[in-house]
Amino acid sequence: MIDARALREKPVLEGGRIRLVPLAARHAGAFHATFQDPETRRLTGTHHDWTRPEIDAWIAECAERPDRLDLAVEDRATGGYLGDLALSRIDPDNAHGAFRIALSPAARGRGLGSEAVRLLLGYAFERVGLHRVQLEVFAFNERARRAYERCGFAVEGRQREALRWDGAWHDVLLMAALRPGGNDGRSSGS
Repeated sequence: MIDARALREKPVLEGGRIRLVPLAARHAGAFHATFQDPETRRLTGTHHDWTRPEIDAWIAECAERPDRLDLAVEDRATGGYLGDLALSRIDPDNAHGAFRIALSPAARGRGLGSEAVRLLLGYAFERVGLHRVQLEVFAFNERARRAYERCGFAVEGRQREALRWDGAWHDVLLMAALRPGGNDGRSSGS
C-alpha cells in the first residue's frame, strides 16, 4: 500500500557523507550552474537551456507537489550542494515510480551518487511503500550503469537510438530495482 503522505512530507535523509533535503530556493544558483555544465547536460540528455528564472519557478513549486519528491544532495560536513534527485511518476495501483539523479561536476566519481541512490531507495521502499523503482540511463554512461547495478538496479530493456546528442543517436537503457524480499509471496502472474 502506497503511503501518499510520504510524498507530501519532503523528508531529510541522512547518510554517512551526504544529506538529502527538500530542494529549495537556496539551491537554485548551484542547481542552475550544474545544468550549464556541458557534461551534466550530456549525461542527463538535457537539450533545453534552462534559464535562472525557469529554475527559480520550478524549485518554488517543489514543496507543494504532492505526487513526487525533489531533493537536493548536500555535503553533510559543509552543507554544499552536490546535486539533486527525484522520485516521480508514482503509480499507486502498481506500487512503482521513476527515479533520476544529476550530480554536480565536483561530486562525480566519489561514490556520493551511490549513497544518494541507496538513501532514496530505502525511503521509496520502506516509507512510501513502492515495490519497484525504475530509471533510464544512456548506454554511453557506463559509470552510472555500474553504480546503479551496485545499488540493486538491473537492466531490463533498451530503447534503441532514443537520444540524439551532438548529431549521433544513442540507446537508452531501462533499469529497475525491486523492493528487497521479492514479491511478498504473491504470484508474479506469469
